[in-house]
Amino acid sequence: MLPEKVSRLVETRVKDPGAIAAAAARRMKATSLFGEHGKAMIIAADHPARGANAVGSDPFAMADRFELLERMCLALERPGVTGVLATADILEDLLLLGVLDGKSVFGSMNRAGLAGSVFEIDDRFTGYDAETIAAMGFDGGKMLTRIALDDPATPAALENTARAVDALNDRRLIAMVEPFWSCWQDGRIRNDLSPDAVVKSVTVASGLGRRSAHTWLKLPVVADPEAMERVLASSTLPALLLGGEVKDPDTAFASWGRALKLPTAQGLVVGRSLLHPADGDVAGAVDRAVELL
Repeated sequence: MLPEKVSRLVETRVKDPGAIAAAAARRMKATSLFGEHGKAMIIAADHPARGANAVGSDPFAMADRFELLERMCLALERPGVTGVLATADILEDLLLLGVLDGKSVFGSMNRAGLAGSVFEIDDRFTGYDAETIAAMGFDGGKMLTRIALDDPATPAALENTARAVDALNDRRLIAMVEPFWSCWQDGRIRNDLSPDAVVKSVTVASGLGRRSAHTWLKLPVVADPEAMERVLASSTLPALLLGGEVKDPDTAFASWGRALKLPTAQGLVVGRSLLHPADGDVAGAVDRAVELL
């Protein structure tokens, strides 16, 4: 990012912090969650707040905020990109940079389950709350919800997710729930991406909260196309497909394309694999993802 843009951001935060709320108030909101292609294409960048800065072999790929913002701006200006998902620090920078007009915006809500920690399942809500998401004029909030039968923190994590779902539904804002069936293995939390495990995570997540009218799911794409049909048939809630970190782009894009044809699939939420593609071409990676829609 150009030094003068960085200087303006820092100067505004120091001398005029009220400019953030003013930028949110004058932002042109999205008229639809979907693009002309009829699907959502959301760029995610809430990984750093959970200490998950790694991409590939670089453990700090997402830790350079100036570079991350530059990549985010490049991705958001590509045709067909409909929205963004991030924590307050990043979304407020993007507001000040003026790149969120016409985009749907989702605030990341729970980030306390730091990557690699012994308390990773105890993922408390340290980010956005529903009240602030509404006040900022955003479209919804996202919550990571890991379900570990061998971790006693799971019931509290589910309860907190349900409360966030309730608060967002009460305000007619989208509650984007990202569930994983997880377990402790060799001292680390591992997400089980087998079809059976993903189906169980979907059925549990779909029932959280006292209302589901505004609840959406954010789900991984399993390798077997027939199994993915089974995954998305386990709920009628709208589903957004997550990208995760991609090792084989051709295989990943092909699996996303197949899954997007299923009835409940409403689009993609992709972060690292588009912001840090192996060939370094952010615009090209984003454009290729949009073509799938």
